[in-house]
Parts: sequence; structure tokens; C-alpha cells
Amino acid sequence: MSSSNALSLHIPEPRRRPGEAPDFSGLSFSGAGEVDRPTVDAPAETMRDMAFQLIRVLDDQGTARGPWAPDLDPDSRIDGLKAMILTRAFDERMYRAQRQGKTSFYMKCTGEEAIACAQARVLRREDMGFPTYRQQGLLIARGYPLVDMMNQIYSNAADPIKGRQLPIMYSSRDYGFFSISGNLGTQAPQAVGFAMASAYSGDDRIASVWIGDGATAEGDFHEALTFASAYRAPVIVNIVNNQWAISSFAGLAGAQNTTFAARGLGYGLPALRVDGNDYLAVHAVTAWAAARARANLGATVIEHFTYRAAQHSTSDDPSRYRPGDEAALWPLGDPILRLKTHLVVEGLWSEADHVKAEAEAQEKVREAAREAEAIGVLGQSCVSSSTLFEDVFKTPDWRLKRQRRELGV
Repeated sequence: MSSSNALSLHIPEPRRRPGEAPDFSGLSFSGAGEVDRPTVDAPAETMRDMAFQLIRVLDDQGTARGPWAPDLDPDSRIDGLKAMILTRAFDERMYRAQRQGKTSFYMKCTGEEAIACAQARVLRREDMGFPTYRQQGLLIARGYPLVDMMNQIYSNAADPIKGRQLPIMYSSRDYGFFSISGNLGTQAPQAVGFAMASAYSGDDRIASVWIGDGATAEGDFHEALTFASAYRAPVIVNIVNNQWAISSFAGLAGAQNTTFAARGLGYGLPALRVDGNDYLAVHAVTAWAAARARANLGATVIEHFTYRAAQHSTSDDPSRYRPGDEAALWPLGDPILRLKTHLVVEGLWSEADHVKAEAEAQEKVREAAREAEAIGVLGQSCVSSSTLFEDVFKTPDWRLKRQRRELGV
């Protein structure tokens, strides 16, 4: 060895381990209403600081403050709250169904409902969303039939995807929901490609993609940003930073060094950070990015700063890698309770209204479950084997015809 100091490798470590007290003391946030709102056509280089600030609208008392406060009528805000309530009720029911053996797998979005539900209200149905697996609120907020979602989860005879996807990997062109891929990261270049094709053909549809903090370390993400920047693709790139990627914390993807929004800066893109548990802030930032895309001004990167309150999936036990009470102490709170508080402060909502909305959501989910389970749950019902030969080629060739005859369907 030389006489110089020996090198040492830095191994990122989470702040606290199981059995230790949660610690969020190192986090600092901009106050509600403190971050400026640039014009939609502002050059990206004039807003570089926004990659390190946090756009917030709701303060601790539930009052909407600052230039990002969206001009939403009371019904729109109430509908947003109800969509989040319904999404959480759906999650709870499907989680129990998995524990009862009715399906093999499920993933909740607890604590992240504001992201998908708010964005579903901004983006048009004709736009195409390329989600990861915690954006069920996109479908629910748009009124997609809950029973169809359950049929897909149960892989029964009425599964709209004919048993070709894992549970929770929905797909619906009519609702602007591109097929979820289990190979994480692939949705980013797909979304940019869709946006480029839309612009090239003179269409008016934009694209939006959601990717987790961990998957931003994959090559697909960076290749997508290269194309989005070079071709000014009309796409919104949403990074959902919920602090945990499966059982590894966000520091392994670079969170200890800078923000995830800052990744957009190297590509010359506007990069915003938003309080992902603030429905009004998410709505406002998404509307800004969508307006920019529709004006042919290119892509925007949005980091949604939030927290995965539940386990990664029903196959995960978060108590093995983080303090058990960490979710309850997340400093940005619960998105449902925060919007509820805002509506109460505004005189638009009451505790009785909230109890009623929760009961209605639970009953709606129960009704859908009864209908789906009457068709069958996992192992009780499945699509016909003849569907194996459908949707492969527009005109079946001789090989498919022969295979179908051999199967006797």
C-alpha cells in the first residue's frame, strides 16, 4: 500500500432501525405558501432552486396558503376527499382478502392516496398514465368499476386482463391507465415514447409516469429523461419518494446526497418538489406541469415527498427494517386527515359528514366484493383456456390454430 490514507467505502444507513425511536429531526420543509410559483413558460434554469424546496399549500391548521393554492370549488375538494377515502377502504378490504387466501398478493397505497387521486382530477381521461403499483387511486378517482379491479385481483373468470397479469397490475386504455409492469422502471421510457409519438403526430394527449424513489437508480429512468429533454416530450415524470423501496431505504438510491427532484436538473428540465400528503399542493403542481406540457414547453419532473405507511406488499414485514411506529410520526401527516381538516376549517365538512363518507365507501367496497366473489376468488374460477390464443396476432397463423386444436378449445 502507498503511504497515503486508506480509502473507505460509505455504506448508507437508515436513521433508525427496528426497536429504536423514529427520528425525522434531519428533515426540513418550506412553510405552507412560502415557495414561489413561476409562470408556466418560465425557463427551467430560472427555477433550479425549486428542486430543493418543498411546495406546500395546507398549513398545520388546514388553511390553504400561498401562490400554489388551487382555485378549486367546494365540490371538487369534497370529491377529492371522498376519492381518497374510497381508495383506502378498497385497500383495507383487499388486504384482508389476501390474508384470507382469496388472492395471492396485494399492495396498499396507505399514506400516498393524495398523489394519485389529485392527479387523476387534473389529467384528462384521454391522456395516458404509466403507473407503478401504488396508483390505484387513478382508477378509483375516475370511477373505474371496483368490481373489475377485484376480478383482476382474484384472477377469476371475469378478469378484464384474462389472467395475464399479477394481482393489482391493472390495465385500462379507456381510463388512461397503461398496463403495469412488474419490471420496474420500464414505464418511464414507455411514457416518454408515448408523449413523443403524440407530439409527432399532432395529437393533443400528454403522458404522465410514476416511478418510485428506488427505481430512479435504474438506467430506464435516466434514458427516459434524456429523450424527454432532447425532444421536449409532453410528459410529466412523477417520482414518488415514499422513503422506502421494498425493504431498502431511499438512501441507497441517493437520497442522502440530494433530492430526487434534482435529478431533473442535469437534463435541463424543470424540477419541483411537492408535499405528497397535501392534496391541494399535488393538484396545483400537476396542473402547472400539465399546462406546460400542453403548451409544447416539454417535460417536468415532480418529486412527491411522502411516506409508505403500510408494508411494501403483503409479502413484506416492515417491522424487520424500520421502527414500528415510524409511520404514525411522519411529520407531514395523513393526506386524508389533512384535507378533511381543511374542509372543516372552510365550513364545508363536518365530523358527521366524514363518518358518513367512510361508511358509504365501505359499503360500496363490500357490494363490489360480493359481486366479484360470487364469480370466484383465486383458485375457484378462471378465464377459459381458449383465451390463451386471443390477442396474440390480428390474424391467427397456422401454429396457433394447430395448438388450439391440440388443446381442444
